[in-house]
Amino acid sequence: MDYEPLAREFMVEMNKMRKRKTQKHLNESMQGEHFILFYVSKHQGDAIPSEISNAMGISTARIAAALNNLENKGLITRTIDVNDRRRILIKLTDAGQEHVKQHHEMVMKITTRMLEYLGEDDAKELVRIMKKLSAKAPDDFIE
Repeated sequence: MDYEPLAREFMVEMNKMRKRKTQKHLNESMQGEHFILFYVSKHQGDAIPSEISNAMGISTARIAAALNNLENKGLITRTIDVNDRRRILIKLTDAGQEHVKQHHEMVMKITTRMLEYLGEDDAKELVRIMKKLSAKAPDDFIE
């Protein structure tokens, strides 16, 4: 089979989805400040900037700028680790925890509605295909 025409069709549809408001919300939840807040919530009391940088694949300078912004918004605090004074620990404030909770609920509501729209069989098939693709390293698709 020649997969190139199918690849073109796939890219056209992905581009249409990328422009939609709901897709934008989902994409934003997996990057930037939302990602940082989610990461910190999962590593509460043990999150450090270098690990966030590695998880996101961006520079520590960009993480520092994002952390400054989140701290100015009152969503995180940074403290020096008493066991290793070279480490900065990041924690969510109460406002940060509430922000993460509300954002997660919004993302789950959108995702649930999209899957409901597909119906049970197509929704399960989509998740099966996404699992299959996510199990492969991105570099495996590059010649």
